[in-house]
Amino acid sequence: MVARDDGGSGLGAARVLDADEVQGVLSGAFYQAPPASDRLLKPARDASKTKPTHYKVICISMYTKDLDHLDDLVEKLKVRGITKANRSALIRVALEQLDLDKVPRGM
Repeated sequence: MVARDDGGSGLGAARVLDADEVQGVLSGAFYQAPPASDRLLKPARDASKTKPTHYKVICISMYTKDLDHLDDLVEKLKVRGITKANRSALIRVALEQLDLDKVPRGM
């Protein structure tokens, strides 16, 4: 072991470390979650603001090939000047024009 020169007092570490900090780390308190009053909390939702009821956010699965096709169609609409075109708008238009009699049985 290498001897260190701490001025002869033997308190080299004591000059650098705070005893309370060392005790906190050793007791495990250092790794515990801070009290709720110290955490950043999300602001409470304003009760006067209600959630919109005219739409819902959903999640659907689509093949990447179909998504690429959808994105190509959206891009073509934008080139034609329909700048607000997006995936969901195009799907809504397609749903409005869907003829159930023309849907293949084997989908």
